[in-house]
Amino acid sequence: MSQRRVGLWLIGALGGVSSTAVLGLSALSRKLTDTTSLVTATPFFEGVELDAFSDFVVGGHDIRRSSLLEAVRDLHQRSNVFHEALIQACAPDLEKWSANVRPGTVLGAGPTIGKLVDMPEVQRVNTPREAVERIQADLREFRERNKLDQLVVANVSSTEPPRDLDQRYDSIAAFRAALDAKDATVPASALYAWAALDLGVPYINFTPSLGASFPAAVDLANERKASVSGKDGKTGETLMKTVLAPMFAHRNFKILSWVGHNIFGNRDGIVLDDPTNKASKIQTKDKVISSIVGYKPQTHVSIEYIESLDDWKTAWDHIHFQGFLGSKMILQFLWQGCDSLLAAPLLLDIVRLTLLSQRRKETGVLKHLACFFKSPMGCDEHDFFKQMEMLMEYVGATK
Repeated sequence: MSQRRVGLWLIGALGGVSSTAVLGLSALSRKLTDTTSLVTATPFFEGVELDAFSDFVVGGHDIRRSSLLEAVRDLHQRSNVFHEALIQACAPDLEKWSANVRPGTVLGAGPTIGKLVDMPEVQRVNTPREAVERIQADLREFRERNKLDQLVVANVSSTEPPRDLDQRYDSIAAFRAALDAKDATVPASALYAWAALDLGVPYINFTPSLGASFPAAVDLANERKASVSGKDGKTGETLMKTVLAPMFAHRNFKILSWVGHNIFGNRDGIVLDDPTNKASKIQTKDKVISSIVGYKPQTHVSIEYIESLDDWKTAWDHIHFQGFLGSKMILQFLWQGCDSLLAAPLLLDIVRLTLLSQRRKETGVLKHLACFFKSPMGCDEHDFFKQMEMLMEYVGATK
């Protein structure tokens, strides 16, 4: 593939996941690191025309005053996850791409996220349509100024409270009418999604927030020949659930209860310390087991903010199950990883595969990306191995 220019626009551009992904893009393009943790770098993808890491130009929206370099240094200082020499070598790219970050919107994002705003330039608008138009203006300017061949938008911002869908979300016409109302209940994630899809730009929802997961947005994606995928990147405890639950099902063990406790202390932890925001995350984490085993064991998921852990997400799971002759047994596991370093390569995989799908003129929900998400759009399959088979079948068809 000849040299291209591909735009990656990140919602929540100055957060931990985003800044880590951008540092990774720079390091990979400069050949300062290897491709460990990137699914798209495994041998199965050889011969597939995926974008090179050096093809990317980065921009985005955020609601905090910072830069990509400052965000990387801040994460390094708090969690000790990067090498100083790597940060120094990639600093020119981070500084250059920081110039592409624009003030975002918190309209409909909820009060907890609103408290994170520390820049007066954050979009203050009267209607959702005004927010959409300003987002679109930023996307157009980024695409035109950088002479991009393709552009993709990915939401890696903080988790919004859950939303009950009503008739406003049922059709393109109804949602367009809602955009003109002075209504602060339409969530920011849906506004970002609508703005991107209306321009024919693919939208990735790496969060549990609403994003494009409502009928009108999917219809708009098909109408504008764009694609959507999501939601909520599957990086840790839920990944383990979707790997272990099939084992219990295939060996005909009966799961009696599955309890998972999650603790972490980064900015996402601050937001999820609000019970309303936490509810969105728990929804995506708590439904995978029953869908895999075919019955509903007793389950419990907790998420607690522990400031000292910062980005080191820790999960402890206790699985109580019944074996032969009614015997009851226990499996426990402890998972600890740096949240941003688990998520960033996953995000890059999804981005590369989304751009490939766009070049193949695929529209609507990208169901073959289900293995990357806790609550995959358009797919009821949660068994990780079956999800990977879906991806492999898709990739095999592209060769």
